[in-house]
Amino acid sequence: MGNCCAVPNTSDADELKKEKNKPNPFSIHNGASHSKGDGVDKSYVLENPTGHDIEITYELGRELGRGEFGVTYLCTEKETGEVYACKSISKKKLRSRVDIEDVKREVEIMKHLPDHSNIVTLKDTYEDAIAVHLVMELCEGGELFDRIVVRGHYTERDAAVVTRTIVEVIQMCHKHGVMHRDLKPENFLFSNKKETAALKAIDFGLSVFFKPGERFNEIVGSPYYMAPEVLKRNYGPEVDVWSAGVILYILLCGVPPFWAETEQGVAQAIIRSVVDFKRDPWPKVSANAKNLVKRMLNPDPSKRLTAQQVLDHPWIQNAKKAPNVSLGESVKARLKQFSMMNKLKKRALRVIAEHLPVEEVAGINEGFKLMDIGNRGKIDMNELKVGLQKLGHQVPDSDVQILMDAGDADKDGYLDYGEFVAISVHLRKMGNDEHLKKAFEIFDTNQTGYIEIEELTEALSDEIETNSEEVINAIMQDVDTDKDGRISFDEFAAMMKAGTDWRKASRQYSRERYNSLSLKLMTDGSLRGNSESR
Repeated sequence: MGNCCAVPNTSDADELKKEKNKPNPFSIHNGASHSKGDGVDKSYVLENPTGHDIEITYELGRELGRGEFGVTYLCTEKETGEVYACKSISKKKLRSRVDIEDVKREVEIMKHLPDHSNIVTLKDTYEDAIAVHLVMELCEGGELFDRIVVRGHYTERDAAVVTRTIVEVIQMCHKHGVMHRDLKPENFLFSNKKETAALKAIDFGLSVFFKPGERFNEIVGSPYYMAPEVLKRNYGPEVDVWSAGVILYILLCGVPPFWAETEQGVAQAIIRSVVDFKRDPWPKVSANAKNLVKRMLNPDPSKRLTAQQVLDHPWIQNAKKAPNVSLGESVKARLKQFSMMNKLKKRALRVIAEHLPVEEVAGINEGFKLMDIGNRGKIDMNELKVGLQKLGHQVPDSDVQILMDAGDADKDGYLDYGEFVAISVHLRKMGNDEHLKKAFEIFDTNQTGYIEIEELTEALSDEIETNSEEVINAIMQDVDTDKDGRISFDEFAAMMKAGTDWRKASRQYSRERYNSLSLKLMTDGSLRGNSESR
């Protein structure tokens, strides 16, 4: 959950500032813990939770995922043995009434929407003094793109089936007065690992109720999937169809339609709304598919297709007759690249860590001991966050999560000492060119001053399968900006210093950054650009 990308309008800005300066509404020092008389803390978020002590009914197991406001755990119902996912939202993270309303609204929306085979089910809600707990249907089948990558054959027909499912979810939401606002591949998981598994929408943390004709002005969502009218801060439910159109474009060619190296560049590309149908594999994509993409990505929301019109489109209506010819391995490779690109960065971090001077290692060792409160030889997310503060690093929660993700190579939810060293190198700024040069030299095994394709393959040999030639080539193409077929030190350094990839962009853009971006675009005239799809 979390409306972290939302931008208040001018009239609300002062009110929001006042709200944020208030004490945490759940702080014991704020006198917020009032008893109802039965010894149970009064609920300040949920109107009617199922209960207050989740552990009476459920046993919380291993961590499944982590977001800005909370952690998702494997959750087992003690009486039946049935397994679920429990999203536990920390009250300490809810710093303003805006945050609290977001949680309340997420629960209200999930309860409001009727049962649907492609929307995750909310089973129970609990609230105690520490957190709000949402017990939901468990989806174990993995993310949309990951399932595509492992399949041996990927076609227009596959893309049409996925698109129909996503738009059916949009239609259901809009029919019941709900605008999703954060549709992206990561928010769709398969229910299980079977080939016939249902694809389900899992996250309504940025969703809102709307009435016909109502307009919204919060800049919210994931940058690559935002409709142009979101950046213009005047939008309605049509934005969900735009996001689905972006997903469809990616499904058909493997890259997002509006891409740039900077936030401002992404925003300008979205505003221009020029859709490229020239690069491979578009020449072999059917005219019907391209027609649907164009109409879903119409920059004028009044002319954009509605969810129902998308479902009525011939390409969707005849999904089973859509071309069953493979879109090519390059499409799958690009999709896989989105999951793999950061692995090169992680590998470089480990290489740097292995070759640190003794004095630096000693300092890092002391830092690890400071954070390892339980003396377990490993540190968890909370220990990392607290330890960083003790060491004088003021790191936002979202960035702590990025560090944790980058360092936790074995994905056990902890950083062991070796993983912590890599994190420490990152904190000492990737801009330390001496460290970068050391990593570059180790990758550059033949000492030519460039990382060539064979050396890149060797550097990533531990991370990806030996038969992933397309993935290696795609990474090379991304990093090799001067297109000479090899990676120079400057190109390598630029990659290491660049931000996170587009798949992880959601919720890493603060209100202030997007607000200033929006204002800049408004004042320099770049919001006025418009070009029809070609």
